[in-house]
Amino acid sequence: MTAVPDRSLTAPQLATLGNGLRAVAIPMPWRQTVSLSVFIRTGSLHEAPRLNGISHVVEHMAFKGTVERDCQRINLDAERLGAEVNAHTDKDHTAFHIEGLARDLPTFVSLLADIVLNSNFPAEDLEREREVILHEFTEFDEDPAAMAFQLFDRACYGMHPAGQPVIGNRANLKRFTREDLLGYVRRQYTAGNVVVAAAGPIDVALFMRAVEAAFGAMPRGADNTVPAPAWQGGVKLRRMAGSSQCQTVLGFEAPTLADDAHLACVLAAALLGEGMSSPLLDEIRERRGLAYYVACSADVLPLTGQFVIEAATAPAQAEEFFVEVVRLLQQQAGGTDAVGLARARNQLEVRALRALEQPARRLEAAAQDLFTFGRLRDADEALARLQAVTAQEVRAVFTRMLTTPAAVALAGSVPARARERAAALFAGAPLSARRPLPSPSA
Repeated sequence: MTAVPDRSLTAPQLATLGNGLRAVAIPMPWRQTVSLSVFIRTGSLHEAPRLNGISHVVEHMAFKGTVERDCQRINLDAERLGAEVNAHTDKDHTAFHIEGLARDLPTFVSLLADIVLNSNFPAEDLEREREVILHEFTEFDEDPAAMAFQLFDRACYGMHPAGQPVIGNRANLKRFTREDLLGYVRRQYTAGNVVVAAAGPIDVALFMRAVEAAFGAMPRGADNTVPAPAWQGGVKLRRMAGSSQCQTVLGFEAPTLADDAHLACVLAAALLGEGMSSPLLDEIRERRGLAYYVACSADVLPLTGQFVIEAATAPAQAEEFFVEVVRLLQQQAGGTDAVGLARARNQLEVRALRALEQPARRLEAAAQDLFTFGRLRDADEALARLQAVTAQEVRAVFTRMLTTPAAVALAGSVPARARERAAALFAGAPLSARRPLPSPSA
């Protein structure tokens, strides 16, 4: 029999330094290794158009050298301890990570602090890394699925930074200078916008002292805030030579993370498209063969929310796919299947409980809570709120989608008729004003 950890012994512990930086310790005593992350509340959402892509460039360049370490020394100092160091950039944050033995946690804090606080962005390394990032950009630019999501964000939010790609654009990537990077870090990398979080078999007091020693002198700065974007909707298209499929991303505005109504949207997405028995996968993939890959999700962030349906279809089947999606949305707005709703709840509960077992997920959730709510939310409380969502609230999600403009992105091999059908179905009159569509095969 496996012992269930005592929640009182594994509850996250939070400390706030005098400069506003938050430190979070998440005890996971059954693990053999520790995970440490430094989250900075800055990403593509915080970039002016002329700076779009700079957060991602800073993340790359942060590993190229600090005042005391060159690139090779940074890598060696981590790897000689058996540790792995990495980073990522998202729309609303940038994060630096390291994983290794728990006994080395103070050293890991010091190493990531050096990278975050003291990177000097050597000019000669910037020119070399610029070429690496441009190769990454080309790979992204030639990927129909990635392009469809980029177009989708633009259709959702227009020229607001929420509509910008994390990777930026080619012109900016060619233009950024060392001074641009230093200036951006000076403005954005400030203590009030930083969460340092660790998970594993942690000595909490030792960890907190290490964070204070490494980050205590970091300038507080001002909160990195951005006005929320207005939802736009519409159809965006990019035909791409060499692609044999029509990549589709379509969706509707959803509540943000701070709005509890987002829970009904998350449950609605799971009901429609989580698992092979869901209506979306059963009808689109299993019964009609309209797509090999089709998925549904609720992408909920502090400033934005998207109810997303994505698929890769044969160009000749794209029109039928759109018609079938509309029919499924109308069906869900008309009535909720009790078995399907129970399935969706259970799938979300299992997903949430699995996330509690994954250090990376715990750390990012903690940082997101602090950036959005200013506190750590209780996992049991969140599950209870999800269980309290009613079938009527879920139906209301679909009803709202049928009365609001959708955003649709098409990339790859896109027939003119598919684009016209998408515009007619999703960018025209509200779907609720139309009679329910028959099945395409009827």
